[in-house]
Amino acid sequence: MILILGLILLIAAVIVGLAGVFGNTGAGHDLGVGGDFSIFGYHVTGSTGSLFLSGIIVGAVALLGLTLVMMGARRSVRRSAQARRELGTSRREAAAVDRERDDLIKQRDDARAGAGAGAPTADVPRAETGAPVTDAPRGRGHWFGHRAAHR
Repeated sequence: MILILGLILLIAAVIVGLAGVFGNTGAGHDLGVGGDFSIFGYHVTGSTGSLFLSGIIVGAVALLGLTLVMMGARRSVRRSAQARRELGTSRREAAAVDRERDDLIKQRDDARAGAGAGAPTADVPRAETGAPVTDAPRGRGHWFGHRAAHR
């Protein structure tokens, strides 16, 4: 929101400044005796000092707009850097969890291999179908049916 407001102010100040410069060229627009300065139909008659003051106001509005744009850009950069840090932290945590899971699976497989080849142990319950129930996560389905060999 700040970024959009800053852009609006900056663009408005640039448009007013450029309209003032390009709309008042030539000898008929001198601020001397009888000359006037006009912007969007508003005629400024008076001294060069009042025109200078108007220019300062337009410049201040442009500076305010530029400041708001920079603040908005800085905020978005800070937000994206924080998101990148959090993403890196979550990836490291996920990698640690994956390593722990792989270690537990390896320990379970080593314990089963040490208990006997193919003979079920007493602590492995069986489902109603007679197949051993495992707590290992199921893998994704394969494209062409079942795998030819066990892992």
